[in-house]
Amino acid sequence: MESSFETLINSYIETRVGIAEDFLSNTLSLHLRNHLLKIHADNLMHAAGTGNSGNIVPDKKVRGDSIYWLDRSYNNIHENDFLDQMEAFISYLNKNCYTGIKAYEFHYTIYEQGAFYKRHIDQFQNDSNRAFSIVSYLNTDWIETDGGELCIHHTAAEQRISPTNGKTVFFKSNEIEHEVLPTQANRLSITGWLKI
Repeated sequence: MESSFETLINSYIETRVGIAEDFLSNTLSLHLRNHLLKIHADNLMHAAGTGNSGNIVPDKKVRGDSIYWLDRSYNNIHENDFLDQMEAFISYLNKNCYTGIKAYEFHYTIYEQGAFYKRHIDQFQNDSNRAFSIVSYLNTDWIETDGGELCIHHTAAEQRISPTNGKTVFFKSNEIEHEVLPTQANRLSITGWLKI
């Protein structure tokens, strides 16, 4: 597990965007994917919006995903395994990089066909607690024509990251402008923030 932590941190140090191809095991990814699809089939997900603290505004012209927040109180063994892994990563990050992360939040995300999220940064204007963004993908058999890449806007170039199964991406919430390009297939992930 620590080797995938090192991969994520080292690639972040090198390029400002950490990527670990197999951060989640195939078994855990599959369980999380199946649970997300069940939640979606049961109509428990809701349209995402922009803003926070009671000022959330859904706008399909800006973002078209649906979300469902993870919570240990739901007692889902696979979600809790995921959160255990994230807590281990946070502990490793704090010990080795002195980041001072104290909390986190994660939600399931599904982009259905045609959905996207326009260019943005993840830190709120009225709340600077989000230090790092972290996204883990749950898409089996993803192919290039499915689209849905995470497009990172670096100063001099764009970086496109395919949302393939088990891959995790990690970057500073207040620095990296990014967008989700239109997807041609259901695009599944767990998206979250490490908070100070």
